[in-house]
Amino acid sequence: MTDISTPGAPAAALLRSWQSTSVQTVWRRPGDWYTPAAEALVEALDARLDTAPAAFRLGQARSAVGVGITEAIDDMAVLFKAAGFASAPIRTLRALCEGWTEGDSAASVAPAMTDAESGLGTPEYLVQRLAEVYGDAMRWGTSVPTTHALVMVDVSLDSDDPWQRMARNATIGEALRSAYGPGHPIARLGDGLYAVLILRDAQLGESLAMLRDHIIQRSVATQVGNLTRQPARLWVESLPTTHSYAQELVDSLQR
Repeated sequence: MTDISTPGAPAAALLRSWQSTSVQTVWRRPGDWYTPAAEALVEALDARLDTAPAAFRLGQARSAVGVGITEAIDDMAVLFKAAGFASAPIRTLRALCEGWTEGDSAASVAPAMTDAESGLGTPEYLVQRLAEVYGDAMRWGTSVPTTHALVMVDVSLDSDDPWQRMARNATIGEALRSAYGPGHPIARLGDGLYAVLILRDAQLGESLAMLRDHIIQRSVATQVGNLTRQPARLWVESLPTTHSYAQELVDSLQR
């Protein structure tokens, strides 16, 4: 799927200015500032569209990660000042607060980020890590389809036995963690189906062959070789140009 409306240079510059000024003045934790909702608000403001819907989503996003309402308001004020306005419109400010309140009430039912069977991330976790990659790309002027991709790993076999399923997912989860190291973005998208967020480089083909061999070795060592596809099916899934399309891609890959 190809995006036909990527953010323009003015919006990207405004996003960078907003983040830089906010982090220097009102924001407490620089590492958790970016969210796709911030990008959406900048694009709406730059295009002179109604900013209230995007502000509502920003309020939800800020609340979901534990940002206080005062900090969220101060942060948004920085954006409108950077864009040349004296203050944020009352309607937009109200929408931010409403979104924050709704997000706060929904925090107790936030989606899990760790898959219980494999110990890997969930699809929601992968979407969040992708948001960080797209945010970095926008700030630095790079292209995610050029710099990153998903390595898909499919070891599934038809089986209705829940114990076999859990053994398969646990074994491949351990194999992928040992292959890529702790903290690497990896998620289970279904029974026997996994996605690894990787950098595109000249060693991509060689690394896939090594990964396939590693999975076979771990399956044999843990005596679950008969529960997995042999050899594992691996392929590279290209990423689209925007995070919203990337989220649709992750949704489409799940089973």
